[in-house]
Amino acid sequence: MNFVTKRWAKGAIAATLAATALGGVAAPAFAQRDPAYDAARSSGKVGEKMDGYLGIVGPATAELQRLVNDINIKRRAVYAEKAQAANATLEEYALTAGCIAIARTSPGEKYQAPDGSWQTRTTAPPQRDSRCPA
Repeated sequence: MNFVTKRWAKGAIAATLAATALGGVAAPAFAQRDPAYDAARSSGKVGEKMDGYLGIVGPATAELQRLVNDINIKRRAVYAEKAQAANATLEEYALTAGCIAIARTSPGEKYQAPDGSWQTRTTAPPQRDSRCPA
């Protein structure tokens, strides 16, 4: 893929994700229906990762690991389907989804910064990966 094609693909992925989010079916949104997910997220036990998946912040319990694995399996399935429709790779689509999920975190929630460290969202915008679409 050349530079122009990659830029177009990123724009197409971002547009597809935005349209999906506007329709209320964004990939990370389905997890929010689970009270265990809400509790883990609000307590800072899980956070959004740059790669589009959910990560465990701190020590993992078997129950928390099962929850995160289940959500990530579902996200991967959605990403694979949407990536194919957007003519993008799974990794490109997941990264863009991660950028959007991190941007949508609320103050107090955890997210992964570009350097890989876990950060707590403040009222300021989260740190963004340079590969995130504008």
